Order: sequence, then C-alpha cells, then structure tokens
Amino acid sequence: MPIVRADVRKYDGYDGIDMVIHAAAYVSVEESIRDPIKYLENNVLGTAKVSYECGKRGIKLVYLSSAAVYGEPQKLPIGEDHPTRPLSPYGLSKLQGEEVLKVFASTYGLKYIILRLFNVYGPGQSSSYAGVVTVFLEKASRGEPLVIYGDGAQTRDFVYIEDVAEVIESIAREEALNNEVFNIGSGKPTTIEDLAKTIMKLLGRELPIVRMPQRPGDITHSVADISKIVGLTQFKPTPLEEGLKKTLSELKTYSTPEPRF
Repeated sequence: MPIVRADVRKYDGYDGIDMVIHAAAYVSVEESIRDPIKYLENNVLGTAKVSYECGKRGIKLVYLSSAAVYGEPQKLPIGEDHPTRPLSPYGLSKLQGEEVLKVFASTYGLKYIILRLFNVYGPGQSSSYAGVVTVFLEKASRGEPLVIYGDGAQTRDFVYIEDVAEVIESIAREEALNNEVFNIGSGKPTTIEDLAKTIMKLLGRELPIVRMPQRPGDITHSVADISKIVGLTQFKPTPLEEGLKKTLSELKTYSTPEPRF
C-alpha cells in the first residue's frame, strides 16, 4: 500500500480498503490542558470523519482509544465496564471518539472495535510525545538525573509496543467480532519509583532522582483488567524488564520533553 500523508479530518480516499486502524491523534495530557480546543477539534472531528467514511462504505474500524477515558479509578484492576470520567481534555477527546463510533454504528451501520491502550512503550516512540519509559531510558543512558513527578508510588500499566501490534493483528482476523471494547495492557502495576530503579539496574548505574510536584491531570494508580482480550486471543504481555531490554537495545539518543506519567 502507498503511504498517503493527509489530514484525517478531510481525507476521503477509502475506496478499496477492507479495514482501517485509526491511531491518528494528539496524545499529550499536559498539552491538552493548555490547548483543549486543539485536542477536541483534531481528535474528535478526525474520528468522526474516519468513522463516517468507514460506515458508509462498510469498512471495519479499529479505534485506538486510551485508558485516560477512565480517569481516577474507583476500583483496580480496571475492567472495560469501569465508569468513564476522564480528567483531561485528551481523555475527554478519546472518550468522545468512542461515543462517535457508537452513534455511527446505529446511524450508518459502522462496525468497530475499540482498544483502550494503557501505557504503551517501546522502540521508535516519538520524541514529541515521549512517555516516561522513553524519557527515563534516554536520560539514564546519558547519565542524567531522573525526574519523578509526585512521590513515585503512583502506578502505571506498561505494555510493550509489539504486544499492541500483535493484538491489533489478532483482532483484524476476527471478522465476526464487532462493536466491542477491550483493554490492552500488561495487567501488572509498576510504580514509577520501581521503573526508575529497574532502568538503573539494566544500565548498571546509580543516578540521582529529582522530585517534582505531581502534574495536573495525572491519576494515582492504574492497571488494566485484560481478562477479556486474553480470553479471546493468544495475548501474552511481554514482562516489563524484557521489554525495557529490547527498547534499550534499539534506543537512539535524541532530546525529549519531560515525561508524562
């Protein structure tokens, strides 16, 4: 397939396509708080356009949503039936995208799958929206202090990028599976403090940790209940240390912004 660079809010060249995996979005929580309209315009309208084009052509749509739709968890692990109360415009934009799909399913016959991704990491992560794993690895590789926002006891569910790709491929094969929502994570919580220590251990160096106040829009704890996707596919998440080793082996040095937890 040729690579087409286009604005998803305007592009309509979907003829001859069997499935669309919609991953186009702005993804920074901090940036969304500074510029909410940018996020709502791009993420929601982009999803509406893609969904409409797919619905009227009978193209199945796989929508990459986010654990940010849940907000502060009321219970752990977080199941797909957990209430959705996003804390940031980014989370709101992803949730509104999900609602667009549901309405377009009844209005235009859209067939969709929603994948709520937790903290994805791995080689090739964009420097513009680097997650805490990428930032920690790069700083540690250069011997720089690691910055932790909050007390470091907050937990996240880190899922390796190859695992996400394999799940998408498995879902694509399930032709009869439509209009479902799945969490995609590792199913295991990791504190930010432990993440920092694991990275230092892998690099064989001790580094200072700089403590900063917790950022607005950050939740305290997060871990996915992945029993639904595990029950449907052969999904076996990569252990964090193994994924970190793979990421570290392919890491290229470049500057990145401060991490989002």
